[in-house]
Order: sequence, then structure tokens, then C-alpha cells
Amino acid sequence: MFKQNSTSVASFILVGFRGLTNFRFLLFSFFLVIYILILAGNVLTIVLVSITPSLRSSMYFFLCNLSASDILYCTGIVPNMLYVVLKDGGSITLVACLTQFQIYGESLAVSAILLGMMSYDRYIAICKPLHYSMIMNIRLQCQLALFSWLSGFVITLNFSIKFSQLIFCASNVIDYYFCDFYPLLDLSCSEVLVLEIQSNVFSFILVSIPFFFICVTYVCIILSILKISSVSGRQKAFSTCSSHLSIVCLFYGSLTVVYLSSAKNYSLNVNKALSLLNTMGTPLLNPIIYSLRNTEIKEALWRLGLRCFLAVKRIYGNWKLKD
Repeated sequence: MFKQNSTSVASFILVGFRGLTNFRFLLFSFFLVIYILILAGNVLTIVLVSITPSLRSSMYFFLCNLSASDILYCTGIVPNMLYVVLKDGGSITLVACLTQFQIYGESLAVSAILLGMMSYDRYIAICKPLHYSMIMNIRLQCQLALFSWLSGFVITLNFSIKFSQLIFCASNVIDYYFCDFYPLLDLSCSEVLVLEIQSNVFSFILVSIPFFFICVTYVCIILSILKISSVSGRQKAFSTCSSHLSIVCLFYGSLTVVYLSSAKNYSLNVNKALSLLNTMGTPLLNPIIYSLRNTEIKEALWRLGLRCFLAVKRIYGNWKLKD
């Protein structure tokens, strides 16, 4: 997959968060706690949907895929970032670096496409409720999810392969906390203009098309909701979209903040801090938003907690009887 012999550089040095050496243990502890919460929240979402019959609908099916994408996204970046923070810098091989970039790019692409799929699901549910079960069947759900994952994988793999063919003959120090596109591009002494243009074009397509699709579907959704005569009916219809809209705003808002921070040439540490909003903030908040704003998720979480409590109580009771 990767042509490591095409470059004189076999590994890179990740600087991490320069100037924060005295706070590295505090940062390590903070990021570790956030990472554990991300894993716990997203794994719990997948488990709840899997074991709760009332949550086995297309909306929660796509939510599970979004949670899986967040887990993959964070696991590809955060463990190595924790090592870099703790050691105040660290090395990463070229293959590992390109693999990290592949996971990062694929997860972002999958999340963007899945958010578009979820908006289509809400459109069918509200605008065509009588045909919902017929249209959004399990076969279509699997096809849409598979399309999301394959599209993200193929597009990002194309750039990973092109990256592996670049020549890195100067510095191998990446002043960042993971192998992102532009920090890698800055180290290459190959001609990268074409690759940079292609990246901008594909990034624009991957971000703008799902966003435009989401906007169109929600215009149709809002128009349909306004036609509902009862106030309670309108409120119920809006409530089914609130969680998805919140995640859309969080995802595209964090991407916009990261893009603008890079465009305005803030200090590198500021750019890194803002990038953390996208790296760790979005995967952390996604399950929280759905659990707080969705009655079905909260009820399923309560039932799971009660079942776990009763199971522990039963085990403890049996253990006392044996004593």
C-alpha cells in the first residue's frame, strides 16, 4: 500500500503542544479522561441500540454508524497523542503516520455523509410518514451505510497513496499532535500544488454536498411541519429533528472554526487547541446530545441501568448466601 522506499524519511517527530511541558501530566490526565468518556459514551450508544427493540429504527442505525466512526476517529489519533503529550514529543513511522491520516480523513468523510443520510431519514419520516417503513427498510439502511464507509475509505486512500509517493528529504519534525494533511504537506520537497488543489476540491465536495443536501431536506421538513394544524403535533415533529440538527451544527461548526483558525494564521498552539474541538469535542458531545435530547435513549439508558443494578444486587445476594 505504501511505498516507503520512495522517501529518505522513515519516521517523523511529533512535537505535540510546544511550551506546555510543565503541564504535560495535567494535559495527559485531562485528555485521557475525555478519551475514556468518548469511548464509554459511543460504545454505550451502540449497545443501547443493539439490545433495545424500540431503538431498532433507521435513525438509530445511522447513529450507531456515527458512533462507530467517532470511536475509530479518536482511537486513530488520541492514544498516540497521549504518548506525545506525556513524553513531550514522540516519533511515528511513515506507515503509521499515513495510516493515522487515512483513519482521520475517512472518519471525517463518513461522518459528513452519515449526517446527510440521517437528514434524509428525517425527511422521509416527516414528509412521507405513510411510506416510511417501506422506503427506509433494512436493505436501504445497509446500502446507505455501506456507501458512506466505502466512499470515505476510497477517497482518503487515494490521498494516502499519493502521500506515500512524496519525497520527504528535509526536516522530519511535524509541529502538530497528529499526522494531518497540511503539516505533512509542508515537510515534502516534492511538487505538491496539484495534490493540494485536489485535496481542496475533494474536501469541498465532501463537506458542501452533504451540507447542501441537509439544508434542502430541512427546508422541506420545516414546510411540512408548518402545515401540521396542532401545536403539539408540530412540537413533536420538531423534537424528532432537534438532536440531529444539534449534531449537524456541532460538526460543521467545529470544522468551520478549525478552517478559519488556519486561514487567519493564528499561532500554532491556538490552531492546535481549536483543532482539539474537532478531534475530541465532537465525538464526546454527540452521544451526550442524543441522550439528553432524546426520550427513547434516556428511557433505554434508565432500563439498562436498572437491569445492571438488579444483576449486581442478585450476584451480591448469592455471594452473601454462599458465605
